[in-house]
Amino acid sequence: MLPSTYKKLTTTRHSKNFREAVEILEAELPHEPAPDEIIIRNLYAGTNASDVMMAAGQYLLPTPVPCDMGAEAVGEVVAVGSEVTTFKPGDFALTNFIGAGYREYYVTQAKRAVPIPAASPEIMSLSIGGLTASIALETAGEMTSGEVVLVTAAAGGTGQFAVQLAKLAGNHVIGTCSSDDKAAMLTALGCDRVVNYKRENLRDVLKSEYPRGVHIVFESVGKEMYDAAVDSLARFGRLITLGFITEYKDQPDLITAPRIYYKVLAKNASIRGFNLNLWFSRPEVPQHMAKLIGLLDEGRLNAVIDPTEFRGVEGCIDAVEYLHSGQSSGKVVVRF
Repeated sequence: MLPSTYKKLTTTRHSKNFREAVEILEAELPHEPAPDEIIIRNLYAGTNASDVMMAAGQYLLPTPVPCDMGAEAVGEVVAVGSEVTTFKPGDFALTNFIGAGYREYYVTQAKRAVPIPAASPEIMSLSIGGLTASIALETAGEMTSGEVVLVTAAAGGTGQFAVQLAKLAGNHVIGTCSSDDKAAMLTALGCDRVVNYKRENLRDVLKSEYPRGVHIVFESVGKEMYDAAVDSLARFGRLITLGFITEYKDQPDLITAPRIYYKVLAKNASIRGFNLNLWFSRPEVPQHMAKLIGLLDEGRLNAVIDPTEFRGVEGCIDAVEYLHSGQSSGKVVVRF
């Protein structure tokens, strides 16, 4: 029997202090979904660096207050509308929309949920991290094989998949991280050269070991890491910018420097933004998701889940702060 109410995490005022921005609220749960809807009991939710930007009202998509938080989850379907044929109670579903994650139950149109064979943190981690890596490398990165690929924040929930997919395609992969434990994880995932930026300077490594430059950069850190990557692009190199976590909690970093066309024009290099939100309505997304689940099932793709446990809606706040502390390895997950 379904409960009459459930808990969810909602931004009630904009602030870059996530804990100050959000509140745990109680909402009514309908017992009968609309004809085209399903009710999902969330089992796992994914934590993302962009949660801080959403809570601050500075995300790529509008997040006016009040705004429910969490953008990805997997769970069990517990009720279906009279017209729903794609799900039945007991099936498992993946959702990936702002407000879908940090809550105990989620009511949505059935067409917005993705059927999955099982509810697990590993499958959930594919929904943002896996899809971002797969689609960005293929489209913005025009990835083939035999090239040098640099992945920054390589031990994170998205970077780990970029490392593995680039290796599976037959490329030489450089990954950056911040600790020896993360370096060991990246080596295990197949990284050819790991740069612990607490011990080595990325710019110096690229200049001495990769004098011909880097063909693809999968970049989500920003600031000096971004600048070093731009300067190290090879001829016809492609830099994919996915985010800038070093500036999420602060104001934009103002710099005075020659405009970037001085750096990319002579090399025929390019800088390309990638925003997964703009891809969800495209037909390629289910194809990439099916490919990723297949690679995971075959054991050719490893989804690393951070072992630190966070539970319930109350644990979502701690999980976001933990992610931004820089201690995490792999995907940070909240369990319900």
